[in-house]
Amino acid sequence: MSDTDHDYCLIDVSRPPKADGPPYAECVLCREPTEYPESYKGVTLCPVCEWREAERTSCSG
Repeated sequence: MSDTDHDYCLIDVSRPPKADGPPYAECVLCREPTEYPESYKGVTLCPVCEWREAERTSCSG
């Protein structure tokens, strides 16, 4: 089985760059600090919500 056999499971999720330090952006779901800079314009998730979202949207099979 080659890597191309899993093309059906491609999910393109762009992630913001990690911050070097505070201030951190708030998670859009739980309002906890994220690993991303406050200046990032877009959806930011804390590590816990990011993990839960990945579990929720992962491919099964």
